[in-house]
Amino acid sequence: AYQQKLKLALIGQSIFGQEVYRKLRKEGHKVVGVFTVPDKNGQADPLALAAEKDGTPVFKFPRWRAKGKPIQEVVEAYKSVGAELNVLPFCTQFIPMDVIDCPKHGSIIYHPSILPRHRGASAINWTLIQGDKKAGFTIFWADDGLDTGPILLQRECDVGQNDTVDDLYNRFLFPEGIKAMVEAVHLIADGKAPRIPQPTEGATYEGIQKKENAEISWDQPAAALHNWIRGHDKVPGAWATIDGQVITFYGSSLLDASVPAGQELAIKGASRPGLITKNGLVIFGNDGKMVLVRNLQFEDGRMIPASKYFSADETTALELTDQEKKMAEDIRDIWKGILSNVAVIEDSTDFFKSGASSMHVVRMLEEIKQKYSGLQLQNEDVYMATKFADFIQMAVRKFRGEDKEEELVIDYVSKNVNNMTVNMPYQCFINGQFINAEDGKTYDTINPADGSIIASVSSASLADVDKAVAAAKEAFENGEWGRMNARERGRLMYRLADLMEEHQEELATIESIDSGAVYTLALKTHVGMSVQTFRYFAGWCDKIQASESGATIPINQARPNHNLTFTKKEPIGVCAIVIPWNYPLMMLAWKSAACLAAGNTLVLKPAQVTPLTSLKFAELSAKAGFPKGVINILPGSGGLVGQHLSEHSDVRKVGFTGSTPTGKQIMKSAATNLKKVSLELGGKSPLIIFSDCELDRAVKMGMGAVYFNKGENCIAAGRLFVEESIHDEFVRKVVEEIKKMKIGDPLDRSTDHGPQNHKAHLEKLLQYCETGVKEGATLVYGGRQVRRPGFFMEPTVFTDVEDHMYIAREESFGPVMVISKFKNGDVDGVLRRANTTEYGLASGVFTKDISKALYISEKLEAGTVFINTYNKTDVAAPFGGFKQSGFGKDLGEEALHEYLRTKAITVEY
Repeated sequence: AYQQKLKLALIGQSIFGQEVYRKLRKEGHKVVGVFTVPDKNGQADPLALAAEKDGTPVFKFPRWRAKGKPIQEVVEAYKSVGAELNVLPFCTQFIPMDVIDCPKHGSIIYHPSILPRHRGASAINWTLIQGDKKAGFTIFWADDGLDTGPILLQRECDVGQNDTVDDLYNRFLFPEGIKAMVEAVHLIADGKAPRIPQPTEGATYEGIQKKENAEISWDQPAAALHNWIRGHDKVPGAWATIDGQVITFYGSSLLDASVPAGQELAIKGASRPGLITKNGLVIFGNDGKMVLVRNLQFEDGRMIPASKYFSADETTALELTDQEKKMAEDIRDIWKGILSNVAVIEDSTDFFKSGASSMHVVRMLEEIKQKYSGLQLQNEDVYMATKFADFIQMAVRKFRGEDKEEELVIDYVSKNVNNMTVNMPYQCFINGQFINAEDGKTYDTINPADGSIIASVSSASLADVDKAVAAAKEAFENGEWGRMNARERGRLMYRLADLMEEHQEELATIESIDSGAVYTLALKTHVGMSVQTFRYFAGWCDKIQASESGATIPINQARPNHNLTFTKKEPIGVCAIVIPWNYPLMMLAWKSAACLAAGNTLVLKPAQVTPLTSLKFAELSAKAGFPKGVINILPGSGGLVGQHLSEHSDVRKVGFTGSTPTGKQIMKSAATNLKKVSLELGGKSPLIIFSDCELDRAVKMGMGAVYFNKGENCIAAGRLFVEESIHDEFVRKVVEEIKKMKIGDPLDRSTDHGPQNHKAHLEKLLQYCETGVKEGATLVYGGRQVRRPGFFMEPTVFTDVEDHMYIAREESFGPVMVISKFKNGDVDGVLRRANTTEYGLASGVFTKDISKALYISEKLEAGTVFINTYNKTDVAAPFGGFKQSGFGKDLGEEALHEYLRTKAITVEY
């Protein structure tokens, strides 16, 4: 840890500079001066705002040099603060070398590329334009502005196929750059900061990208066209000439499919016309491959979905009724109130060119809603109709209900597998539509059987979370779902269950290739129990009040008592559901079915590594007739999407299944608005096997308790206690049975044991086994990766496991049987050992003595106890844990309690 605190001068600007400033102060360094740009339109730079608030001296110089020479008054003002180190997090000004070299430790500066590649001010753009596979940043010792100074540290990240400048900046360059700037100061304070000369090999310098040099050159492969477009998205914007005007392209992605149907569009300079399709504009590289462009912007600033290009100007102007004319004038007054600098709101007045911002969009729509509650407008409606006349025409059409529901458009990844063609959606599902993530980011989901890529899936951003929550809130508060009677809600759920059953082979195949589940198990359990769950809770929809409310409640009041009190069960509102990767579809069903039966709407985040059955479920829910916004599915990062859902002020309930540490973090985040929370977390479920059991059955059930679903089972028996007199025979029989198990392709109907879910989990399991061996446990069988493609692990058996060992205390979540023996007849002793765990999800006991079994079941501290069986769950039986295995229940009537609130109503008559 660094010992010395430095006196720092921060030279720069922007939110990036502001965050670096805050972090350095938090670490104890003293910022003796902030040097930034002058106020613009009366608004101070974010760095200046933060510094002024703290009382830090702030200097706002428009320039440091004049005619190539330092301005002495400026330099003297800088020297007066006595800085020991200059920190330049983001600086657009030329700083004289007199200032750069002045402090004791010199100056460090941040640059958004892996130097010496991409020197210059448009480094991020060129990283994408040139198709680099790696992006990153460099913190270097500042030079005379040519980005050639010695390197202090560098960080890099992978570049996704559809990443834009915003993606790279928001995901990596901004957050990691802030951390690295602070780390660099620490290294300097500690005297450990290196000065590594930049190599000359690989050095490049590119100029600043501006609109005039962002025109698309068409004689290139599709990948190069895509890189050019995304490298200029959002600023300055790649463009081409179409129908005599400059059209800017946004939201590009490579399209790996057959040429879609569409209407040809001539583009100046392109050897082949583009195609306007239902999903956007398809353009062609000189290699015949395709790029899909989602949005187009005209010279006047108007942006449209590319799919609407030919219909953008074809709409016939409407003749307004007297009521509609009044509405138009009311909206004109609203515009006038916002655009106070505009003397007259004319038909040609452009909302944004007249000075409005995104905050004004929100204000305008809210004021319209207050006057015309039946007119439901969205933010994007304003961006697509920025001129007053166009806005009125759009608003009237919506007011008349002419904006008919569009047919569900789904882009599939299709694969011929398991003797069928499976069609898999891969985009976010928000408000009844499959759409790309707001920032265009994607990630690859991997087949664990061979390590191959199944599909590139949209990775939801914070903006997507906000959109999904807003859609769910609107559906709950103002939509058809909120007005629907309970019986109709049940009918939709039954219809969805029927569709899941109709598609069960396809769902099971997707589940198998995405999670590694053996197909026969996926068909029976992953999918089969999901169908049963939806049918069970569909039946509850119109019985909740009768079951949950009870009768009226007598209250003690002064006589005569003319009072009546009764209770009413109500849905909570928007629920966030975050599910794990071991049973992707079944965990979705366990939580979503109860949530929907209670009348809530939901935003669900599937595990990042297993998103595909959740997205297929979204498709089936739309086909079942669920209204828009009721069900929203957001694939992506748990740390980003799950965290934001947990914190979101419009989410009223979080249901989570996953690890205990993550569950604790969700509880902290949920405290922002005191959300209701239910958690199904980790386990270390004990299974006690007595000598008076039916041994062969105990062996069979014990193996199922450990190896079911490759051990990726929340209630898996994490530790077996076997009575001493049968211990050796039990182990011998288990090993004999393991040797009969077939490990292999999960789609092979004869396979018993498939691959682990993903590579990182396999590596964690191998490390778990190494720890067991190091601590002195006996590895009887397995413990190794199977030598074949994919993420396969041998079923493993440990014996001689003592209570203090890591593998005795911590869950493996894999095919690892951990066996400890206990003394003959020591019932209370083995109970104490079984309960010496912070977890309490499940447990089991095998014995022919029913009195002993019931005694054990009373004493075991677990939410579920199995007697002479294991893994026997049912949709009608409540499921959940004690202690650090969480709280709240899935399944059964009790699950409904998690998604309802009780209101007491008192009437005087």
